Amino acid sequence: MSTSTADRPTTDTGVPPAGVVAVVAHRKKTFGGGLDELRAGLVAAGVGRLLWYEVPKSRKAPKKVRKALDKGAELILVWGGDGMVQRCADTLAGSDVPMGILPAGTANLFATNLGIPADLPEALRIALHGRRRELDLGRLNGEHFAVMAGAGFDGDLIRDADRRLKGRLGRVAYVWTGLRHVRGECVRTRIKVDGADWFDGDASCVLFGNVGTITGGIPAFDDARPDDGALEIGVSTASGAVDWARTLGRMAAGRSDESPFVRITRGRKVTVRFAEPKTYELDGGARGTAKRLKVTVVPGGLTVCCPDPPA
Repeated sequence: MSTSTADRPTTDTGVPPAGVVAVVAHRKKTFGGGLDELRAGLVAAGVGRLLWYEVPKSRKAPKKVRKALDKGAELILVWGGDGMVQRCADTLAGSDVPMGILPAGTANLFATNLGIPADLPEALRIALHGRRRELDLGRLNGEHFAVMAGAGFDGDLIRDADRRLKGRLGRVAYVWTGLRHVRGECVRTRIKVDGADWFDGDASCVLFGNVGTITGGIPAFDDARPDDGALEIGVSTASGAVDWARTLGRMAAGRSDESPFVRITRGRKVTVRFAEPKTYELDGGARGTAKRLKVTVVPGGLTVCCPDPPA
């Protein structure tokens, strides 16, 4: 049975002033008045002990998170985009140490889905004093993701996407970049969901969603919730320019389940087998290629500082 929001414990108060707070920041990302404003805000909040780590790339973040945990951090503040959040979430998964998100990236999909604003003082207030929610994570071939993962067309798109274009045009850029990959052929794909055969045929893309709005700001999974103990699974059979134009257009308009080239279901454990290796990605970061994907949900795998619910 899925775990509802009401069943998950939450805490309404943040870290006490005497707590140990760690900042793990992507130094190339900008947000509000920058890292100087963040440090000043933490001092003003009365944080007892501050651990400070800056990294030049998101893949350097896990080492710093582990170091912060070894030094007794009671709260990890992540400064960056979805790539930073994913790397830190992968390291924090299964721990009791909460994550506060300071959305300094381009898309900030996880923060947006949770209602964390692109306003530094308010994001910091939420990180320090917001309610603590135990949220699900997905795990693909051993690595955790918070927003989504995908393979095939989606993996190729992420690998080749123009970051500047995405920053300027959002979901339109996602469609534009996607149409450059119409040569990505369908391959024989077999998918099992919770031990039962679900799909066996030619497919060009497989997606796994933990939240509703995914890469490009597209509302692909209307029923997704990050605290329901399940993942959304989507498969596309679109294979050419016309098919993909229709599919991406419907997704951008928030009607992905109405496309004749898309099937969507929900589950907790998924196995995907491709006839040939396909590129896969997690939370907007391309990884490599694989012929087999093993995907599971990790219920309550990460504690995140979130806004209070509406009155």
